[in-house]
Amino acid sequence: MNQNPEQLARDEIDRQLLACGWIIQSKSKINLSAGIGVAVREYQTDVGPADYVLFVNKKPVGVIEAKRAEEGVHLTMHEDQTEGYATAKLKYLNNHPLFFGYESTGDVTRFTDYRDKKPRSRPVFTFHRPETFAEWLKQEKSLRTRLHDLPALPEEGLRDCQITAINNLERSFKQAKPKALIQMATGSGKTYTAITFIYRLLKFAKAKRILFLVDTKNLGEQAEQEFMAYVPNDDNRKFTELYGVTRLKSSYIPEDNQVYISTIQRMYSILKGTELDESAEETNPNEYKTKEPAPVTYNERIPVEFFDFIVIDECHRSIYNLWKQVLDYFDVFQIGLTATPDNRTFGYFNKNIVSDYGYEKAVIDGVLVPYNVFTIETKITKQGGAIPMGEMVDKRERLTRRKFWEAVDEDIEYSGRQLDRDIVNLNTIRTIVRAIKENLPKMFPDRTSPSLQGSTSSQPFSKGEGQEGPSKSAATNVQGLAPSPSERAGGEVAFEVPKTLIFAKTDSHAEDIIEIVREEFGEGNKFCKKITYQSKEDPKAILSQFRNDYYPRIAVTVDMIATGTDIRPLEVLVFMRDVKSRSYYEQMKGRGTRTCSLEQLRATGTPSAKFTKDHFVIIDAIGVEQSQKTDSRPLEKKPGMSLKDLLQNVAMGNTQEDILTTLANRLIRLDKQINDKERANFAEQANGQTIHHVVAALLNAYDPDTVESIRQKVEGENPEASPEAINSQFTTHHSQLIDNAVAVFNNPDLRNYIIDVRKKYDQVIDGINIDEIANIGWVKDQQAAAVLTISNFTAWIEAHKDEITALQIFYAQPYRRREITYKMIKDLCKKIKTEQPMLAPLQVWSAYAATGETGGNAKNELTALVSLIRRVTGIDAALTPYNKTVDKNFQQWILKKNAGQHNRFTEEQMQWLRMIKDYVAGSFHVEKEDFELDPFNKQGGLGRFYQLFKEDYENILQELNEALAA
Repeated sequence: MNQNPEQLARDEIDRQLLACGWIIQSKSKINLSAGIGVAVREYQTDVGPADYVLFVNKKPVGVIEAKRAEEGVHLTMHEDQTEGYATAKLKYLNNHPLFFGYESTGDVTRFTDYRDKKPRSRPVFTFHRPETFAEWLKQEKSLRTRLHDLPALPEEGLRDCQITAINNLERSFKQAKPKALIQMATGSGKTYTAITFIYRLLKFAKAKRILFLVDTKNLGEQAEQEFMAYVPNDDNRKFTELYGVTRLKSSYIPEDNQVYISTIQRMYSILKGTELDESAEETNPNEYKTKEPAPVTYNERIPVEFFDFIVIDECHRSIYNLWKQVLDYFDVFQIGLTATPDNRTFGYFNKNIVSDYGYEKAVIDGVLVPYNVFTIETKITKQGGAIPMGEMVDKRERLTRRKFWEAVDEDIEYSGRQLDRDIVNLNTIRTIVRAIKENLPKMFPDRTSPSLQGSTSSQPFSKGEGQEGPSKSAATNVQGLAPSPSERAGGEVAFEVPKTLIFAKTDSHAEDIIEIVREEFGEGNKFCKKITYQSKEDPKAILSQFRNDYYPRIAVTVDMIATGTDIRPLEVLVFMRDVKSRSYYEQMKGRGTRTCSLEQLRATGTPSAKFTKDHFVIIDAIGVEQSQKTDSRPLEKKPGMSLKDLLQNVAMGNTQEDILTTLANRLIRLDKQINDKERANFAEQANGQTIHHVVAALLNAYDPDTVESIRQKVEGENPEASPEAINSQFTTHHSQLIDNAVAVFNNPDLRNYIIDVRKKYDQVIDGINIDEIANIGWVKDQQAAAVLTISNFTAWIEAHKDEITALQIFYAQPYRRREITYKMIKDLCKKIKTEQPMLAPLQVWSAYAATGETGGNAKNELTALVSLIRRVTGIDAALTPYNKTVDKNFQQWILKKNAGQHNRFTEEQMQWLRMIKDYVAGSFHVEKEDFELDPFNKQGGLGRFYQLFKEDYENILQELNEALAA
């Protein structure tokens, strides 16, 4: 009770050291043989006593400088003191400087590895284990020093965006930046990029273990498949033949692997020492927020140094609040992967964005395809409907879908937003599906299969062993492809529905959609399938069929393939559910952005395709394009938190008072709705407890009288104990009471039963209001927005034409354009993006593309800017990729040179002239100094150029600079 702040801090440091495997000894009772790691208090050095000196295998390796709690905000001020003890001579020993140093208050701890190239302290959750130090000391260099030894990245087989991301990331590692963010558009190869740098970290930096963190089981399985398929550039063996890869499915973690794939919720449960049912990994957990997170405590099975790196997939959504503790626990580098970062993401990763490769850039580079939006708006989705009191209607149990006939006992008015949840209007779904069927042939006019007399094929091809594409059948069409099953006997030409994905609101909504799609398209069961976690069939098998086979043509999902699933032949996305999160919407759209070659499109289920996939279509049947979006999904949902979310919160350890109270109230309401048989089923799943017993325990957990009686009992049994000891025992007893109250919910079968039995009620089928199309067609707003972007860009260029050198030159006489340099354009681009980020060159280029005025894609951002300026200043009548302008000017210059003198230049001279032309297409200007660079230096540089063109070489350069920029 009379301890001062320094003594309290040392008590906490002692507790942590013991937990981390250290034996603590006083300087008067030293026994370095007592264990592998010994921490000696107040060990004497030639600059005074060190608070703790750490010994490993009897050799001094580090020091701890202990400070009272109030010094937590000043710990970095004490680093010199720690280093002083680390470099001092220890009494009785002729030691070298020690390698490891800590400053700690017990609550806050910082660590420095003096072996690093530039030693820098970093916060750590707790102390490292002595076995870890013993292992580190066997290594010639520290991990952060080894990161400086990474060799140059082999670029073969990598996209430019992947090369940039990896090189920038490794530069970040060399600067010892603890966090880095890789933003790469969905479909541009984030996971492949990650596996590439993980391979390099394991091979060249000798990283011991790397955690690949996801937030759904589906993403974990997909990542595992990609690791298994990866073959590095410098080895013909697969990744999994070189390094151990394991996907965690229980609380067991093997120590002999190098890559561990885990959901963040499983890693949280492992650290907490609890088991986790796989059902908790099916949906991402970012909605389970708690004001007071159940704290992660030290777990000796997985010490803080267990991993060297954590790669966080889809890092924009599930690394905050409760889950952030998983990342804070480990002493690691953190690398985030996302296509759609928001402000929280940028903040969390310290604005260290090593890759900024968004959707627009990926489209311009041809890595992804653009999209068009087709809207379908019905009268009821827009205005809602009404059912008068007394009207006889169908009602349907949500879970069993059993219908019963009943009169409405009050007037019901519903909005379009209530459709398919409380109110079901099957006519609205039918109206939308019929409109989709009628308009798909207009969207894809080339998708008609050649007619074949008497064809009865029901499976156009099958991918057998050793086959890469469609199999040859007895009856093949003129393209060597088997006929579509939608072709009719008698020679009728049929439309082949492109691969289509429909986003539904609920599983029940999905069932309604599937039934109506099959009926309206006149097709069988194989034509349209549901792919959700609740599918009766194996959802992964159906997903594989959708990705690789002819059937299904249309898939319906709620959440399983909304994010992170690669389906290249997908060409149509239908939104029949709204999305309020901007980043989640971008992720959902990303399902359609993948490129797909003609051969691949035919081989994976669309044999009638005549062109490479060059775009996809969004059919907006709910107003998702116009609905207001936020930067992230709302995390705080109380008091409107769903029953499913309440149960999931409790299962994941959120047992704060308002969660338990709200859950108790929901169960009371449920008890009034269900019948005796359902109550008996509840008790069977709840170890014999009734709903009443469970509710009583939940409410009792925070009942003031109960809480006070616990405190009085603890005080009565421990009259001599300090207040801290009383509080500690009280917390233990109260926590036990809470744990007992929620223990019943550890059973996933009970949680699922509660959710399912609740779903049975309150769904009204509106068969009275007949729907009709209110508005249909391509979205025009995109074109209007594009025109506005072009107008704003033109105005900005005009406003700055007299103050920016590059613009002055473009507005001046044609001959001056030869003066344009790469640096001028780069500086101009930077100025535009800084002052007007919405007018970045690639975005303006996309705006021109939306109006139909582009002759192709820009090679890069800078050449796009040059082309845009030429268009704005009137040099070019239409927006033309700069490389095409240079090609055209080069042809005219060659023709002029050859006039009256056929083939004036030799083949080698033409090769050099073409190299110069290509160089100017990317750098706008060529100087003699540039001949020291690629590609000229590999062909002999300026010397060889002079040999070929003699005294005329300078005139040639001047003419080309002027002619090509014309």
